Amino acid sequence: MSSSYNTKLISLTKKMSSYANQANHQEALNLLRQMHSSFALPLDAHVFSLALKSCAAAFRPLLGESIHAHTVKSNFLSNPFVGSALLDVYGKCVSVSHARRLFDEIPQRNAVVWNAMISHYTHCGNIREAVELFDAMDVMPNESSFNAIIKGLVSTEDGAYKAIEFYRKMIEFRFKPTLITLLALVSACSVIGAFRLIKEIHSYAFRNLIEPHPQLKSGLVEAYGKCGSIDYVKLVFESMVDRDVVAWSSLVSAYALHGDAESALTAFRDMESAKVRPDDIAFLNVLKACSHGGLADEALGYFKRMRDGYGLRASKDHYSCLVDVLSRVGRFEEAYKVIQAMPEKPTAKTWGALLGACRNYGEVELAEIAAKELWKIEPENPANYVLLGKIYMSVGRQEEAERLRMEMRDRGVKVSPGSSWCLFKD
Repeated sequence: MSSSYNTKLISLTKKMSSYANQANHQEALNLLRQMHSSFALPLDAHVFSLALKSCAAAFRPLLGESIHAHTVKSNFLSNPFVGSALLDVYGKCVSVSHARRLFDEIPQRNAVVWNAMISHYTHCGNIREAVELFDAMDVMPNESSFNAIIKGLVSTEDGAYKAIEFYRKMIEFRFKPTLITLLALVSACSVIGAFRLIKEIHSYAFRNLIEPHPQLKSGLVEAYGKCGSIDYVKLVFESMVDRDVVAWSSLVSAYALHGDAESALTAFRDMESAKVRPDDIAFLNVLKACSHGGLADEALGYFKRMRDGYGLRASKDHYSCLVDVLSRVGRFEEAYKVIQAMPEKPTAKTWGALLGACRNYGEVELAEIAAKELWKIEPENPANYVLLGKIYMSVGRQEEAERLRMEMRDRGVKVSPGSSWCLFKD
């Protein structure tokens, strides 16, 4: 290989790398065609890995398959960077099953290749397959291996404890948690209220200079808020230099969860005064605060401002909160009108808010309407039958309550036994 060829190849490779890293993927792929047609000698593995990166980002599966064929002919499939880039193309542009078949064909798989396949499983929600693949690793896992599993587990309904278990295993391997690890763990701790572990994460982040990261601080504000530790919420929030909408929204949420509606609304006003534009999550949190405080008129005002003042689209959750706060103060007709005006089909959460409040006020007519809608949405949920039965009993309509109990039996709807859990080690 001549010196001039080497020089030109290195120059063009650097140019392609610049295109790919700046997300100019079409330019990178055009350059690949130019390089491929200009040289009689074969390209190297680095060029192929860059080209495959752009194929995955630009959603070009056919071109990716063509490059795959070239890598096989050039005997580059065993290169970990080429292998992981190919997995990205198939995992993102074709299917995870295609990526798995490719993974099984790669002759030499290091941790980078294993992590790529594990990440594709977690991204598409196949957490069980990801954990099984992790357990089958025939090379030493690294921080990224654990991070992929921890992050994936947090996204599942009951994965918080398992995520923490993998974190403990990561420590046993003497790997240092990274920002990615801590962000996932804070989310897991928020779900189960693991206050001591949140403090442990906070302390570790402080000692290792990760704590100043704004995303982590916002996560800590939310996590401490869900544990009811307002003092720590204030401590973290007040230490933040750059407070974006996520940070402010987390503060509003913390006050709302703590039942302090007045402080939540004050925080929302302070956010606006700081020229931070609230997003849909911030408005959802302020509506929750209004719901906890029974502030129906304020909720209606914020709902209107969200749509008319900020041009934000109200989601089903926003409508559910509005229905909840109106129902809690006995304004059932308004709540029902809100449901009828919803642009999308009301959810079980929306009808459930109305049904739950009907019990407190003995409102039978709307309770029956809500219960019937809930039976359509979640026919196997016994709580909806039980709640309507209690409403019947509270107004002396025992016959309807008994009829409802018989209907539950005929439909095979059974009440699950009560349970509770206690966190004794976090």
